[in-house]
Amino acid sequence: MKIAIITGASSGMGREFALQMDLIFSNIDEFWLVARREKELEELAGALLHPCRVFALDLTKMGQVERLEYSIKLEGAKVCVLVNCAGYGIMGPFAEASQRDTIGMIQTNCEALTKLTHALIPHMIKNSRIIQLASSAAFLPQADFAVYAASKSYVLSFSRALGMELKKRQIYVTAVCPGPVDTPFFEIAERTGTTLALKKKVMAQPEAVVALALRDSYHRKSISVYGLPMKAFALVSKLLPHELILNVVEVLKK
Repeated sequence: MKIAIITGASSGMGREFALQMDLIFSNIDEFWLVARREKELEELAGALLHPCRVFALDLTKMGQVERLEYSIKLEGAKVCVLVNCAGYGIMGPFAEASQRDTIGMIQTNCEALTKLTHALIPHMIKNSRIIQLASSAAFLPQADFAVYAASKSYVLSFSRALGMELKKRQIYVTAVCPGPVDTPFFEIAERTGTTLALKKKVMAQPEAVVALALRDSYHRKSISVYGLPMKAFALVSKLLPHELILNVVEVLKK
């Protein structure tokens, strides 16, 4: 049995990946949908054409990744696609942030993603795909978004290195680095701070970001960046000193 596993599938980008993949992945036997909110997962499963299994898991909790891997072994399933979308961000000064929220970002965005990827690689076959949701925040440090940006920088670096390692096994890794996307992400992120107004002016729709990510994954690209503003931002972050960019951003906040 060939399966696709999507984490963070209950809403936002994860849900959009499931909806689009459902229409184009004819070689997949089942979709395995992973998130904490079971009701939303069940609703999504009912909307998909593929047979689905719902796993209401918090991947940061001990034993949850192992539970998913046990199900794979029990079914003798082969993972053809892994989409890691589970994650969140909290804005605001680091010193004023809740330690629970701060450490939770690292556990979800970095630790759980790494652990799940490591657990599932042995169950992947040739020409499989791994899609890791990073962010344009990965391109440089961001004041008042410090831990989130750092966590996504980890995802980007990890994904690019992993892609080089797995290429000889014909498993291809794509890091998706969108800018602001119109999803419930900001409902959580802005509880303790606000994003730069300029960012919201270049906000993308999840449908377009996911469509490009799937095309880039199909073409074995290591990074997927949607839209000219974010492509320009990626270039500027390479050409200019990060301290200069950070200072300019601070001026724009005033």
